[in-house]
Amino acid sequence: MAQNNTSHYSSDAWLPTSVKEMKALGWDYVDVVFFTGDAYVDHPSFGAAVIGRILQKYGYNVAIVPQPNWQDDLRDFKKFGVPRLFFAISAGAMDSMVNHYTANRRKRSDDAYTPNGRHGMRPDYPTIVYSKILRELYPNTPIIAGGIEASMRRLSHYDYWQDRLRPSIMCDAFVDMIVYGMGEKPILEITQQLKNGANIQDLTNINQTVVKLPIDFTPNNDENNIVLHDFIDCKKNKRCQSENFKHIEQQSNRYSGATLWQVHDSYVIKVNPMNPPMTTEEIDESFDLPYTRLPHPRYKGKVIPAYEMIKFSVNMHRGCFGGCAFCTISAHQGKFIASRSSQSILNEVKSIIGMSDFKGYISDLGGPSANMYMMGGKDLSICKQCLRPSCLHPKPCKNLNTDHSHLLNIYTQVDSLPQIKKSFIGSGVRYDLSMHNTGKPEIDRVNAKYNEELIKNHVSGRLKVAPEHTCDHVLNIMRKPSFSQFYDFKRLFDKVNRVYGLKQQLIPYFISSHPGCREIDMAELAVESRNLNMHLEQVQDFTPTPMTLATEIYYTGIHPYTGERVFVATDKNEKLAQRKYFFWYDKKYQNDIILSLKRLHRPDLIQRLFNGKRGD
Repeated sequence: MAQNNTSHYSSDAWLPTSVKEMKALGWDYVDVVFFTGDAYVDHPSFGAAVIGRILQKYGYNVAIVPQPNWQDDLRDFKKFGVPRLFFAISAGAMDSMVNHYTANRRKRSDDAYTPNGRHGMRPDYPTIVYSKILRELYPNTPIIAGGIEASMRRLSHYDYWQDRLRPSIMCDAFVDMIVYGMGEKPILEITQQLKNGANIQDLTNINQTVVKLPIDFTPNNDENNIVLHDFIDCKKNKRCQSENFKHIEQQSNRYSGATLWQVHDSYVIKVNPMNPPMTTEEIDESFDLPYTRLPHPRYKGKVIPAYEMIKFSVNMHRGCFGGCAFCTISAHQGKFIASRSSQSILNEVKSIIGMSDFKGYISDLGGPSANMYMMGGKDLSICKQCLRPSCLHPKPCKNLNTDHSHLLNIYTQVDSLPQIKKSFIGSGVRYDLSMHNTGKPEIDRVNAKYNEELIKNHVSGRLKVAPEHTCDHVLNIMRKPSFSQFYDFKRLFDKVNRVYGLKQQLIPYFISSHPGCREIDMAELAVESRNLNMHLEQVQDFTPTPMTLATEIYYTGIHPYTGERVFVATDKNEKLAQRKYFFWYDKKYQNDIILSLKRLHRPDLIQRLFNGKRGD
């Protein structure tokens, strides 16, 4: 069993989680009480720690209540009493419904963000549940929500688990404001204004916040304000919801976006623009805070699975310009890359080296996408006007700098530390980025060197990549490159392995039942995997999550950017019929697959999959 290695830290190394800990710090009050659906891990990958530490740096007393019991006498919600400034709440690092349920809507048996993976330590929709309790107990104290759940549900959204369109979570939760996206800058501004005597109801213009206003606040449409279709219209007409999403996604990914407005009954939800991407100095400030990088001592002797996955990893940047249709990263972090300095990264590596159970292996030098560090537009003025949700689809932007030299430098600096035996890249690698022919020989040589360095020195036996599908029309909806690029990368991967005498595996991720994917497309995928002699392991059924392009298509059946109808497998049997093709090599699926291909009038695929076997 993993240990927390907390013995060499004093009790004041963590933010307090109890009144006893608060008193030990010499405090007689707290400014902010933070309720989170996750265990408290004092690490820059855990949102409560990040927000708590940044407020601490600027002189505020912050207490954290991790995974409060919402079903008993509510003592967890009462123990710190009324904070001087506000309550903060977050469902945690994941949307609670993704955390709780599978793609088949079955309840999961574990929770990676809970000690020993125990399930049942947070409710469905903690943002709503926690805020309702706090509002009843403390009706006059401001409540501010953040985190993935609140961020991705900030406007009308489809909820897969209830199979219905829901209003902005501002209408269901008892909160005064939502901070969406990465919250350091807005939470500092809000806290400072409240400290200076401002009323929470008057803070309606802070970037990266969502507020609920009387309906007469709705402005006219102009370049700085976009009035979306009303929620009631979206419920009546799915095309309205689809048209809204195009604006929401575009403005979430703009350098300086417009304000969004959506009427909900007698209120209007106002979504203020994203902040510009953080500077290197700003993101360094966040990552350089005095994290212990450990779970709180209250969990001594227990394992928090999500922490075990990242305890020896380093996140080098935020943001992702891939724009994948099924991913929420750009909606939360934006498409512009905010990169840490090499010194900040090296300082974190040295902190890891100092951990008592570190064995010399960095599990990941990565980010939302591993190889976007220090990348961006060559001419920022062009980027500031851009509305593209992806810089890579349908092909890499001509203004995009794809130079991987900064990554190579970081790898070299980390690997040169005497205590480092190996640094691995565990995050997803965009091979379409590293293999893109820029037409500039110097950059192309650097990028070729990057690919070789990655495969030769930074793979822990298996390199995971995400082609996601094999059929071009499905990949186009996914905003992913042609599968032919996977073949190109595999040839390179195999060549490097041969040259250096390595026996590494390339492990592709695939998704079934994605919008646009039919059963016959999965049969074609099965043939491709057979040709590659791959028995697929990293597979999943598409799960609609709020505020992704794929989810909007799943719900509406309409592509928001073209207005065209798109086929979507929504029926359980349809989805199972697609999923079985992942396992064409398993004899228990073969007769069913053969019967299905006969029904689809594709004997050629039977021949290609099973070497002429025609079934019983």
